[in-house]
Amino acid sequence: MSSHQLIYIVFAGVVLVSLFLDLGLMSKKNTIISLQKALIQTCFWVSIALLFFAFLWHEQGKKAALEYIGAYIMEWSLSVDNIFVFIIIFKSFNVKQQYYGRVLLIGILTAIVLRVIFISIGVELVETFQWILYLFGVFLLYSGYKMFSTNEEEEFNPKTSKIYFFIKKFFPITLSDGNGKMLIRENGRPVYTSIFVVVLLLGFVDLIFALDSIPAVMGISRDKMIIYTSNIFAVLGLRSLFFLLRSANDQFKYLQQGIAVILMLIGIKMLVEKWLSLYLNNESQTVLSLLIILLCIGASIGYSIVEDKKASKKTQ
Repeated sequence: MSSHQLIYIVFAGVVLVSLFLDLGLMSKKNTIISLQKALIQTCFWVSIALLFFAFLWHEQGKKAALEYIGAYIMEWSLSVDNIFVFIIIFKSFNVKQQYYGRVLLIGILTAIVLRVIFISIGVELVETFQWILYLFGVFLLYSGYKMFSTNEEEEFNPKTSKIYFFIKKFFPITLSDGNGKMLIRENGRPVYTSIFVVVLLLGFVDLIFALDSIPAVMGISRDKMIIYTSNIFAVLGLRSLFFLLRSANDQFKYLQQGIAVILMLIGIKMLVEKWLSLYLNNESQTVLSLLIILLCIGASIGYSIVEDKKASKKTQ
């Protein structure tokens, strides 16, 4: 058995056991998850990801482990930005708190399937057509610039979005939440509830974010195993992170700009990698990428907290 095969087996086992613990023992259907429980679950998922980092270092060495942790932090920070859009969707459709966990679970499991498909296609394209990396680089530059200069959360209105009109056009829907069900009967005919609409919107939003995140991770590592594992570990922690951050929108309002800078820098790296390799070896590039990610995220969160405190003092 090769080292890669062993890592995939361990990864699959860890994910299955973790899901069983999280869903079977730590979560109950239609219950409101408290801040304390959300913090415990978030620590649980981050700890699992860090333990896998240590295992990867032991099996594959320093370079692979640093690539993984850099990709994981990148995906995790993008997930935080993703969550604030999730919050808008839940508020827009007045989803009751006791249904949050179930809706997020369906959305996350769907996201995992879609990400595996997207990653497989992306890696295959890059292996067949190396020049696509330059297109990814340009795309990340554009996405980063657009993200930096706009406030996506303020602009996004779920009920005026094209995807919502598409859903209304092809599915008979009702404003009722159906007591947590996605399909009910009204006047003798089947109709889809607001819960169904929210699940579809969450899947669509994650799909849009994946268009940024997967090329960004490929700018850190080309190893399929690292891309898969970093993505899935970050997505698995989304549910608990949602409950932890849903009241902290204002405290991280500049995180989007920090992520935007990371995307642009990774885009530049992908465009100049041929020349960058003349001065820095792969391991040095990995360390540099990790430091830039940590610096940008730390600086944006720190600046957000400082500005939030200033705003609070002015209102007092």
